[in-house]
Amino acid sequence: MNVNEKLDQLIDHYGSGGNREAPTRAQWQQVLERDPDKPFALINLFKFNAEAAYGQQPEDGGTGQEAFQRYADVSVPAMANAGGEFLAVAPFAGSFLGDDQDWDLVTIGKYPNLAAFLALYENPDYIRAFAHRSAAVARQAVMVIEQ
Repeated sequence: MNVNEKLDQLIDHYGSGGNREAPTRAQWQQVLERDPDKPFALINLFKFNAEAAYGQQPEDGGTGQEAFQRYADVSVPAMANAGGEFLAVAPFAGSFLGDDQDWDLVTIGKYPNLAAFLALYENPDYIRAFAHRSAAVARQAVMVIEQ
């Protein structure tokens, strides 16, 4: 499968990223065009909705934090099965330097290579669980770092 076909497949699963709930095509492409054997990590910053925002179908309802836990219940073991690992999962404790920030949770997930990353994002259980992440999160920032 070439890069464009892979991009189309990921966008079919997660959306175009225009709503900021998923990566844009350019962001997916940036990751897919990396050296496939080089490890990398994603730093995730999350701000939760007070109430989970499932839209037309309320799913399980509850708070954003509860919806995120439903996502984590699937994503944590799926990431481990794909070969990734979490280096940190912790409540945001405040800013030390620069502009003050307001987040609820910070996670750092490490992938040994591109194949492990794609194994997670192509996992059918993870794809279904991503709806909980979308319902949970009011805003997020995800940064790629080299390892």
